[in-house]
Amino acid sequence: MERLGLSDEELCEVLAVDPLAIITNELDHRPELQILLALTAEAADRVGAATLRSWLRRRGPNGVPAEHLKARDFQAFEDDLTVLAARGYVLRST
Repeated sequence: MERLGLSDEELCEVLAVDPLAIITNELDHRPELQILLALTAEAADRVGAATLRSWLRRRGPNGVPAEHLKARDFQAFEDDLTVLAARGYVLRST
């Protein structure tokens, strides 16, 4: 939640759990959590946590990473992270 700046509701959606599972920290059975932590650890080290949180909600070449997460499209999210690693956090003016 902290690394990506997700709300409780968003985390529940991404992990497909109810709020009680988060409150009671009963997430060990969810493989998505460990995968998400592993995928985002390198990105957080590379660009920093604040930048990663901002990047999550910005449209990239493949769409908005937060939307991919909420749709549970982890492959698309991993692709988003690959683009972030290759290009960095690119800001464009409209």
